[in-house]
Amino acid sequence: MAEIGQTAIGAWSGGRVMHYGEPLDDARLEALLRPGADICTVVTADVYAEGEADRIVGRALEGLPRDSYCIASAIGHDFVNGVRQGSSGFPRFTNPQLRGEDEYRAYLFGALEASLERLGTDHVDLVMLHNPDRTGYTSETVWRAMADLRAEGLARMIGVAPGPANGFTLDLIGCVEMYGDEMDWAMIILNPFEPWPGKMALPALAKHDVKVLARVVDYGGIFHGDLPDEDALMPGDHRAYRPAGWVAEGRRRLGEILPIAERHGLSPLQLAAQWTLAQQAVQCVVPTFIQEAGENHKTVEDQRRELATTPPENVLTDEDIAEIDRLGDNRGCMALKGGTPGHAGEPMPDSWPMDPDLDEVATRWGIDPARDLVKSGG
Repeated sequence: MAEIGQTAIGAWSGGRVMHYGEPLDDARLEALLRPGADICTVVTADVYAEGEADRIVGRALEGLPRDSYCIASAIGHDFVNGVRQGSSGFPRFTNPQLRGEDEYRAYLFGALEASLERLGTDHVDLVMLHNPDRTGYTSETVWRAMADLRAEGLARMIGVAPGPANGFTLDLIGCVEMYGDEMDWAMIILNPFEPWPGKMALPALAKHDVKVLARVVDYGGIFHGDLPDEDALMPGDHRAYRPAGWVAEGRRRLGEILPIAERHGLSPLQLAAQWTLAQQAVQCVVPTFIQEAGENHKTVEDQRRELATTPPENVLTDEDIAEIDRLGDNRGCMALKGGTPGHAGEPMPDSWPMDPDLDEVATRWGIDPARDLVKSGG
């Protein structure tokens, strides 16, 4: 049976279910997502294009022996009963307007069973709670049901996938403290230019033996080396949410660390993968493969080959990693999601105020929320 390796393919790649670069046609996208000897794991979520990502992955898997690949899936957004809320997406299944606690288990089983049907398989290797709200992180009922998905054979492993934006540090740590004995994996944003805030959660994940699948390893395409200027991105490109100037700043920082890559014969993407895999608890990296609009851009097929040929042994020295840490420091660069001192007003599905439980988590792990979880200057 295949196991999740050091690299994976994200179903959000290829510009179809999430808007990055040019959308690929069916044949090319399915070929890109098809697991093989080079990369055996594909990551999907039921909410992507309201189930269409699952169907695309299902077609990509056709004809492959089930023990030759791994599927990592995510469930938790109710796109069947809920109404999309703009950029916030569909409501979490724990929204009290949709159901009460006594229906959480039935929802999770129903959501995964529907995903399995679209994927054309009887189980996933990993199912993660996708972008939970505060209830999702803390509810014993939710995590008992997640464990039951594994116990009843619908998933081999379970985990959590915070998001969609960056943050949720204290919530993730608190969740792992409560339910880490049952949890196998967590998927977080982490790459050389976005070490903050994800790295703050890694010691707790390592202590509870929760493996980390790191996403956005390409940093929005910077580490593919061919990212266009911001004003040249296609209309609706998902990267437009990033702060103005991020492309120029990313290129500048990339230029500073390229000598490290060149010394070791690594491409920029391979360098990003190796730095990320060198971090505590990280076992797998999954970038976004992006076909940038226009001519003379690296193909997604070449991006996949680069990732697949990342050396299995980490070639970076401690000095290399320390230098990348120095150059990539992003502390305080954005407002974070989840429980933070910066939240104002009523709790939202992806942002809420600090509470005594989160204060205690911060104290236990030496995190000063007013210093470590706020945007610089505000």
